[in-house]
Amino acid sequence: MSIIPSGRRRVALAGLLAACFALGSAVASAAGKPDQAHFQMYANPGQIACLQADPYRQPTVDVTIDRGEDNDTATLRLRNFKPGLDFDLFTVQNSNQASDGLPVPGFSNFGLAWYQSDIHVNGSGRATVRIKTILLDQIFGFDPAVGLAPTNTFHLGFWFNDPADAAACGFTGATPFNGEHHAGPLAFVTRPDPLTALGPLCTDPTTVNGTVACNP
Repeated sequence: MSIIPSGRRRVALAGLLAACFALGSAVASAAGKPDQAHFQMYANPGQIACLQADPYRQPTVDVTIDRGEDNDTATLRLRNFKPGLDFDLFTVQNSNQASDGLPVPGFSNFGLAWYQSDIHVNGSGRATVRIKTILLDQIFGFDPAVGLAPTNTFHLGFWFNDPADAAACGFTGATPFNGEHHAGPLAFVTRPDPLTALGPLCTDPTTVNGTVACNP
């Protein structure tokens, strides 16, 4: 037997549900973390000629990350690229570009790198890639066997999958940034925030004992 609440009871029930929703929203707001992050990636200056199909149209990469309850969803949209190029996407500890786009002085390596996805540019010079994993504020790796403490990878970067695709831009040799560990050079990367020096995957910076970190 079903019981249909009277008009007054329906109103009271609706009010109770609204109050619960408002309380839940207040708790979410108190956490202080945005539901979405949006930022750009930037070309490796030495490789632009090998990335673009049209010298008058710069290749662009737009990134949107939606925060989820259990994990996050990142969407990368590539435009104005040379058709047919393939790339390998990583989250990395360090960027070789400063917040103003200048090269980082004395840059030596990208630190901890985490393979996330392949990227294929279609015949129109575009690509859309989605990955679903832990990203915002908490992405990290560690390895006690080599003394690597928990280390965040708050930057995104992707590399030419085929070293030959960057040969015309002066690249020789190979990098380890693909599944065969024989990739080309960096193509695009994120830049750090000018105030915190953290990568864009950190949305909640905090300062502890004078050191800027990310609040997980």
